[in-house]
Amino acid sequence: MSGRGDSEISETREEQEERSETPEDERDEDLVDAEDPAQVARRARWTAAGTGVLLALAGLAASALRATGSAPALVPAAYAFGAAVCALAAFLGSRGRTRRALWLLVAGVMVMAMGDQFD
Repeated sequence: MSGRGDSEISETREEQEERSETPEDERDEDLVDAEDPAQVARRARWTAAGTGVLLALAGLAASALRATGSAPALVPAAYAFGAAVCALAAFLGSRGRTRRALWLLVAGVMVMAMGDQFD
């Protein structure tokens, strides 16, 4: 069987003509924008930094609220320590150490959750 099957035919003649009419620069720009490693890295840094700051602020707010209540002293300290770890993760994330920042964010949230268990 030397012929191609219908599933192997990829384009019709009209599709080939339309593609040839599209300037090659436009096609290249679409591919570059979709896979630009610098853009992906920038987005990862912003995400890590923003998440770290948000979790650090939430931990500090929870620490302040728990400190004013009747909770044991270990609870607000755990929230404050978890917030500090998340702040460190935000700093590392903004410097491009996004993998380490992710693990520090996980660790900071786990410390805050453990602190909540002591209540």
